[in-house]
Amino acid sequence: QVQLVESGGGLVQAGGSLRLSCTASGSIFSFYDMGWYRQAPGKQRELVATITSGRTTNYLDSVKGRFTISRDNAKKQVYLQMNSLKPEDTAVYYCNRPSRWLNWGQGTQVTVSS
Repeated sequence: QVQLVESGGGLVQAGGSLRLSCTASGSIFSFYDMGWYRQAPGKQRELVATITSGRTTNYLDSVKGRFTISRDNAKKQVYLQMNSLKPEDTAVYYCNRPSRWLNWGQGTQVTVSS
């Protein structure tokens, strides 16, 4: 069973940057499409960015031009570079497949202060 571990969150001022990492176990990671989700307090989890096994990317409109998703299959990692952060980006961020979810990790908290 693939395990997902997210890291890299923290407290940052508006306009700042963070880079999130997700490390996966399992030998078939490179075949998976992957995504980053976020869940703000009192809101549903939303899919922020996706990257296919062929490295095609897609983004939620509200993060286009600010966030970049990438992957390193040799390291079994997926990254989310977040620039020009806004207070509304505050949430717990998770990685997982866009569909047929794996077990969810604990997520990493991102807090953006105004």
